[in-house]
Amino acid sequence: MASLSADLFYDILKRLDAAALARAGCACADFRAISNEEDLWENACASLWPSTRQDDVRSLIVSIGGFRKFYADCFTLILNKDVPVVQTNETNPFAEEWAESDYYYDDMDELENSLPSDFVSLIDVWYKDCPLYSKVIWGIPNSDGANGWFYNCPFRIDLFQHSAENNENNNGEVFLSTISDLPPVPSMEQERKDGKLWRELNDGIKLSWIIVNRKMKRAVNLTSWHPLGGQRHWPTDTDFVLRFGSVLPAKEVLPCQVAECILLMKFRMTGMGNEEATEPSTLALTELSMQIEDMGGVHLNGRCSLLLLKEALSCHRSRNYDEVLESCNIYLKAQSELKEEKIRSECRFDTLCIVSGITIFAAICTMCYRKFENL
Repeated sequence: MASLSADLFYDILKRLDAAALARAGCACADFRAISNEEDLWENACASLWPSTRQDDVRSLIVSIGGFRKFYADCFTLILNKDVPVVQTNETNPFAEEWAESDYYYDDMDELENSLPSDFVSLIDVWYKDCPLYSKVIWGIPNSDGANGWFYNCPFRIDLFQHSAENNENNNGEVFLSTISDLPPVPSMEQERKDGKLWRELNDGIKLSWIIVNRKMKRAVNLTSWHPLGGQRHWPTDTDFVLRFGSVLPAKEVLPCQVAECILLMKFRMTGMGNEEATEPSTLALTELSMQIEDMGGVHLNGRCSLLLLKEALSCHRSRNYDEVLESCNIYLKAQSELKEEKIRSECRFDTLCIVSGITIFAAICTMCYRKFENL
């Protein structure tokens, strides 16, 4: 090792991905010194996130601390296990009193530190580790703060409702086909039976949605890398919806103290194939969106969502994907229990209304009977 030059060390390390580069820096003092070079981390980030190759994005990452810090912030995923337990009794804290006006945060001084223009979205999609789609969004679209429309309406970012100016792939049209190792689909009836295409999508698609705050000089990855779930053949027979996301801390914003960032990706079958693959099956990416919901399934407005995105920039994270997935499952279980408890409460209320109605009707009938009897 002592006989090797620094240039040779550099040539070796620049061929590594970011995870291997970080491990190499722990091997010896020479590797550690060279592994701190920003050029190495820039190459590693560019290979992992194609959206970082743009000059304006490169300048942004340099301004918030460099590529090494960017990788450390964005390769790790949000880990939040602080999900409140749903109480199945009359003192349930997740009650109907959670009206929007009760929890939509109104501290304008805090909002001034979380302007829509401060946020930048870096989105990358892969299929079987091959880059499929990249886009950069500066600011939050349609966030006209002058009239309050954005702050008071449900928060949503939909990539395909905006121009493909920064899209590096296919001029805004994104397709998967058997050429991309997509399995042939001779008919949707066959797909409904075996679900081969659905399994390939779940296993092959990977998503990264990074939010950067230029004012706070921080970044966070809001995705779960791989799908957390989805729906087959919805809303039509040819649609496939994949659901990614993360559990965001909301202790200072929502009574339930947590919320879910939901990232939806929709593919539509645009061409059938056959077993011989002479005609490839083709899927088109038709939707890629972000929205934030509370535990009751209510879409949060822009005001509340900006505060949650700001909190996410400094929340706890983990490199352990299984641990992150477990935290998401804990949230989904609590959300399911909350929905069940609400259904039970509604059933109890309906039963009470029916019993009360019958009792009142019986009382009126009794009064009328006694009146006619006295006559």
